[in-house]
Amino acid sequence: MHARTQTPPRAATGVTGLDEILCGGLARNRLHLLEGSPGTGKTTIALQFLLDGAAANEAGIYVSLAETEHELRDGAWSHGWKIPGKVEVFELVPPESVLDPDQHQSLLYSSDLELGETIKRIFEAIERVRPQRVVIDSLSEIRLLAQSSLRYRRQILALKHYFAQHNSTVIMLDDLTTETTDRAVHSIAHSVVHLDQLAPIYGGERRRLRVVKCRGQIFRSGYHDFTINKGGVQVYPRLVAAEHRTGFSGTPMSSGIAEMDQLLGGGIAAGSSTLVLGPAGTGKSLLTLHYIASAVERGEHAAAFVFDEELGLLLARAKGLGIDLAAMREAKKLYIEQMDAAEL
Repeated sequence: MHARTQTPPRAATGVTGLDEILCGGLARNRLHLLEGSPGTGKTTIALQFLLDGAAANEAGIYVSLAETEHELRDGAWSHGWKIPGKVEVFELVPPESVLDPDQHQSLLYSSDLELGETIKRIFEAIERVRPQRVVIDSLSEIRLLAQSSLRYRRQILALKHYFAQHNSTVIMLDDLTTETTDRAVHSIAHSVVHLDQLAPIYGGERRRLRVVKCRGQIFRSGYHDFTINKGGVQVYPRLVAAEHRTGFSGTPMSSGIAEMDQLLGGGIAAGSSTLVLGPAGTGKSLLTLHYIASAVERGEHAAAFVFDEELGLLLARAKGLGIDLAAMREAKKLYIEQMDAAEL
């Protein structure tokens, strides 16, 4: 009977929010799959993973079968990054014998030679660099060279065992561009993260990710939104209401209007939700502004999200009524934001 092994240590991804979803990061010395259509952010996440390792003095290598080294470095530069010496970009171009028409032969399929040469050169690079972190971009090239599901699965298994012997944490990227997507790697990989890019009829693009599987560790399930901005990917873990339940006193919150507070039995109970209804012009906005002003006057903080009214007009109108929202915002007592429903 084998003794129970400890949970493998984690390698931080360097992506804000993703480590929280993975409850610490990716398991070290394991093979992980990051899949998604082109443009979903796989390369950016992979670069952040390697840069985070370099910051911790861990050697890394980016094995590129699709993009050139110049393209990768340009992509990093667009985020304000400079790929350090601890990270090597290994551009894996086809061998010259394949590109030379005089070297073509018919005894063996060219894919047989290319696949063997490709894997050999990957192994040579790993032996030379001895990296703790590895990125292979992308599996689509290996899948096409393998030509059959059996050979493709065996090749991925061979890579998995090879990297395990070298204590490397590996992220393999899959752009899902082949007509028939082979899910063999899902059963082989220690974890699978799927990226989506949605383009609704109205509004901007929406990106989200989901952890499909993660062996031997707890993770936050479901879809999580993320954005790609200058500086990399930022993930927003899905909120679960049950995790944010806290006790509250329920003390009445004053509006600053004595008669209104008296009508409500002392004020609105803290921790509750109140809906203000009424036709246009009846004073709904003004009433809520009184609650904001009263809260700020008590030294509390307030937030307002405005959909229907232009923000500048609201600030000017409120100031004319004796409520200086702009001053509250400058004092960082009020967070107020214009919400564009069409953009959302």
